[in-house]
Amino acid sequence: MTRSIDATCLWPARALLGEGPVWSPAQGAVLAVDIRGSRILRLSLADGARAEWPMEDAACWLVERADGDGFIAGLRSRRVVHLRLGEGAAEIVSDLLRLEEDKPGNRLNDAKADGAGRIWAGTMDDAESDATGSLYRIGPDGGVTRADTGYTVANGPALSPDGQTLYHTDSAARTIYAFDLAVDGALANRRVHIRFGEGDGYPDGMTCDAEGGLWVAHWDGGRVSRFLPDGTLDRTVRLPVSRVTSCAFAGPDLDRLVITTAAFERPDEPLAGGLFECVPGVTGLPPARFGLANRA
Repeated sequence: MTRSIDATCLWPARALLGEGPVWSPAQGAVLAVDIRGSRILRLSLADGARAEWPMEDAACWLVERADGDGFIAGLRSRRVVHLRLGEGAAEIVSDLLRLEEDKPGNRLNDAKADGAGRIWAGTMDDAESDATGSLYRIGPDGGVTRADTGYTVANGPALSPDGQTLYHTDSAARTIYAFDLAVDGALANRRVHIRFGEGDGYPDGMTCDAEGGLWVAHWDGGRVSRFLPDGTLDRTVRLPVSRVTSCAFAGPDLDRLVITTAAFERPDEPLAGGLFECVPGVTGLPPARFGLANRA
């Protein structure tokens, strides 16, 4: 029997497109991006302190650097940069690379680091109509490999606890794929892992827990679902908003699930765009960082 959990709102941030929650153990805070609102949000879990940074070129995702010097950020313009968050201002320290300069209609959308310090980042058609997006692997040395292609809305990379399976989504196709991930970063054996029905909305951001469960946000579905490694639905987190975008485990014990949402085209949902949390009953995996050969 599927277990149901209710989420509560931590911060009614009214993000137009809240995405990419990241737990920073060093800061004791959750960070997230508001892609359409062009800002970065930070919430301290210990005292609830809030901060935000406007971005001229919106950040689509953040990954902490292994050396502790800020973040690697993927920007809407398809730039991947070294970013520091200072007092009231976000500083782009340097550009690491640019992706898809031949595809001005595309943008970056979602990314995660793996245990080898690599970033897996997807691109998408900003108009959400053509399958021009791809999945890229960015090595700690800045080297880039196009690992897969043919995505309309590339979304939600997630890594299994043993690091041997990578999950990736094409939201427009309502499909989550699984890949075998080799030690050297090569992907193989792409297969359909979960396919959403029309009543489920669209699979969006996702994360794995320490038991191998896959937690998936439902865009236009008002919930987060946990699926067992075999794809069986195990439990559901209910939210009072429809556009649920992503989730991540947070807190010193990684026993809290924080959830981002979107207020875009949802004027009648007062808490849309808020940052939510629940106690999921399992613990997550420590967040990986760019440039580190093991998890933080």
